[in-house]
Amino acid sequence: MTARAPDSQQTSPATSLPGKQRPKYLQLVEQLMEQITQGELKPGAALPSEHQLCETHQLARTTVRNAMQLLEEQGWINRIHGKGSFVSTKPPIPIKQQLDIFAFVLPEVRTGFYPSLQRSFEQAAALTQNQVLVCCTENKVDMQGNTILQLIDKHVAGVALVPATVPPTPAYQVRQLQQHGIPVVFCHRDVEGIQAPLLSIPFREVGLLAGQTLLEQGHRSIALFSPHRATASIEYETGLREALADSADSCPEPFIFHGPSSQLHPIDYEADLLNTLETMFQRPDPPTAIFATFDSLAELIYLLLGKLGKRVPEDVSLLGFGGTVRHGAIQSRLSSITVDEVAIGRKAAELLTQMKQGELPIDSAEVFPMPINTSAGQTLGPPPAQ
Repeated sequence: MTARAPDSQQTSPATSLPGKQRPKYLQLVEQLMEQITQGELKPGAALPSEHQLCETHQLARTTVRNAMQLLEEQGWINRIHGKGSFVSTKPPIPIKQQLDIFAFVLPEVRTGFYPSLQRSFEQAAALTQNQVLVCCTENKVDMQGNTILQLIDKHVAGVALVPATVPPTPAYQVRQLQQHGIPVVFCHRDVEGIQAPLLSIPFREVGLLAGQTLLEQGHRSIALFSPHRATASIEYETGLREALADSADSCPEPFIFHGPSSQLHPIDYEADLLNTLETMFQRPDPPTAIFATFDSLAELIYLLLGKLGKRVPEDVSLLGFGGTVRHGAIQSRLSSITVDEVAIGRKAAELLTQMKQGELPIDSAEVFPMPINTSAGQTLGPPPAQ
């Protein structure tokens, strides 16, 4: 890559011999200019010695001297006799500086564990003097792609990403960040074809624990409600079915509902949800417990059960899934499977700092499964007496 000259008086080395192979000294000039303009060589930093450049690039001493002379004439470096060559503190064009900003790219920021996840990330980043830029993609891959391009242009110091799911995030979006030297940490789920640290939610284990928790209360007929059908919801369902299959008692086929879209809040399909619940309770053996895979969905189901005259947990138990921080009139009472979203946010900022400082490879494939637990709440009880 060649830097554009600031005015017509200064000719870019890359264009000096159009159509011909550039001399080796010009190729070296371009490489050093790119390192300077991209901020790899900081203003005032010492350049490798002529001897080191000769060995590294397999060039003759005369070739290296010609390159250094041209860089000095154009104002890129200062050469001091007996000390060496140094990057100019007043280069001919502005040098791109990496911003001390971490970006957090989320599918949403309003509900569930996302507000707490965001706060913990900001707090951990502040400890290393990094500001945080929060970007909401609404779980749309095209919006996420545009966001990534803007972050590359801003040359942020690192990106924590909860990848969009509909459709699945393509590898090339994340690869662009890594190719520009920007570290990436995946939160909750990864992107196929990309190596980066992953702070994973064990979705299958969440479904398994939900099933086991409901079985321990005596429930056998269970329903699963998820916002939309995606990889995570399939894993939740797999885990729930495993728990039911392992039960000593025979369990009927679980009732499964997947919402229409990941880009809708549950309140947007409230009428469909209400109709589904009415239909479900008209079955000969209606579920006595509901596992909702997101707390905001569980909160709406709680309200709709009231509309249907169902008492929670006397008539039907309700189990959600969310973070350990429980706020709000309903969420604080909701029984849930929980994941420590505060720990996820802190660990994401910690990993980005390690990669930024060169302590962890940018293509590290380490996986950090986040532990899950239960929050007792007040919406879980035994099935109603027959």
